[in-house]
Amino acid sequence: MAPADAMVSNRGCTVVLASASAVRTRLLTAVGVPHDIVPAHIDEGEVRDRLLAADTAHGTIAEVLAELKAQHVAMELAADVVGDTIVLGADQVLSCEGELFEKPVGLEGVRGHLRRLMGKDHTLHAAVCAVRDGTVIWHHNSSARLRMRTLSDDFIERYVKTVGEAACQSVGAYEMEGMGPHLFSEIDGDFFDILGFPLLPVLEFLRNEDVVMT
Repeated sequence: MAPADAMVSNRGCTVVLASASAVRTRLLTAVGVPHDIVPAHIDEGEVRDRLLAADTAHGTIAEVLAELKAQHVAMELAADVVGDTIVLGADQVLSCEGELFEKPVGLEGVRGHLRRLMGKDHTLHAAVCAVRDGTVIWHHNSSARLRMRTLSDDFIERYVKTVGEAACQSVGAYEMEGMGPHLFSEIDGDFFDILGFPLLPVLEFLRNEDVVMT
């Protein structure tokens, strides 16, 4: 693992990740970008439902949620911020045949997700938003397409037994850093988009802001 400040250029800028995602903080840490973690406590389900009722595109829903998280945390921190601070909000949604999926609930939910997704293409939409002083200064949307192969009942049971409750932490019931690749016959997209945090565009943004070295 890289030192916490290995690639920092501007040590006067604080990066705040408005997410409790272990994957996102692990990625930033691995590339030597120090950051504070302040999860955004918002009712994501209520926002999704409202946007779906308005027939909002699924990729746009990810973007709205990412911005909402960043703005929420920026407002929480406003009174305590000293110096330059950039808040990063991120979100990922899964779309399959016009349906927006949420994280599975329990192991039966994992089984249900796999049975509904197998043999089909689905799309992961990832969005990141950066806020400074209450203003959105950057955002990025991207997507990846994945085709889940047809799975036998025996395979599903073995997968559920092996992965366990960890599968409930992913909207698709899989982690590509672990057992997830067993599920797929084809993937078209950036690996970091699939993880839910478009790392290369984030690093380019941080370079442009002189946060990390060019």
